[in-house]
Amino acid sequence: MSTSERTRGNGHSAATGAGLSTADLFKLLWEGLADVLGTAATAVIVRRAARRAASHNPELAGLVISREKLDYSFTLPRAWTEQAEAAADDRALRDLVRELRPLLVELTGPVVVRRLAQIPALRERGIVPSSEEQT
Repeated sequence: MSTSERTRGNGHSAATGAGLSTADLFKLLWEGLADVLGTAATAVIVRRAARRAASHNPELAGLVISREKLDYSFTLPRAWTEQAEAAADDRALRDLVRELRPLLVELTGPVVVRRLAQIPALRERGIVPSSEEQT
C-alpha cells in the first residue's frame, strides 16, 4: 500500500533521523525544497531527478508526484512507509538526492544544497552531506 501526501511546504522538523521512516525523510526533503523553491518547482525538479535515478534504482519508479488544481501530492514507494531496516530503505532516497544535487546547483548555486544540509535528520542518515563535506 502506498502513502499519498498533500504538500504544504511549511517548514521542517528539527527531529533526528534515528526513528524516522524513509517516507518521513522524504517529507523533510520535500518541505526543505518547497520552502525555498515553492511546490511547483519542487515537483518538477524531484520528478525529473526521480526519473533519472530510477534507471539504476527501480524502487524510485514508485515515487509519483501529481498535481490536482493548485496542490501537489506525492505517492511514495511502499518500502518507504515501512519502518523495517531504515538504512537499506534509504538507498533509493540517497540516489534521488544524488540526482537532485546537480539540478539544484545549476538552478540556485549552493544555496538550496546548503539549506538541505542544515536539516539534522537528512544529514544524520546520510541523505545529504554536511555543509563541510560539500566544499
